[in-house]
Amino acid sequence: QVQLVESGGGLVQAGGSLRLSCAASGSIFGIKTMGWYRQAPGKQREKVAVITSSGSTNYADSVKGRFTISRDNAKNTVYLQMNSLKPEDTAVYYCNIDTYWDDYWGQGTQVTVSS
Repeated sequence: QVQLVESGGGLVQAGGSLRLSCAASGSIFGIKTMGWYRQAPGKQREKVAVITSSGSTNYADSVKGRFTISRDNAKNTVYLQMNSLKPEDTAVYYCNIDTYWDDYWGQGTQVTVSS
């Protein structure tokens, strides 16, 4: 049974930084992408950043230049470094691992940015 465990969320002032981590327990094969998504109250879940197995990255326009996604393939862990945080970044952040056979999601971690 694969589980994704997220950590690193919390409360931060605007302009501050947070680093999210997501570690997968259990064996996962055929990973295509690892990524982060977020959902703010009353809004749909949206992609924040995705990284492929080869290291290619893709970011939402709203976070480009501020967030950096990275991964440790040996540990099946993905990170999201968030700098210059804004109040509009407040949301529940979800980790995702997409394989050729399954799609895994974490339980979510709250990020709150105060103005």
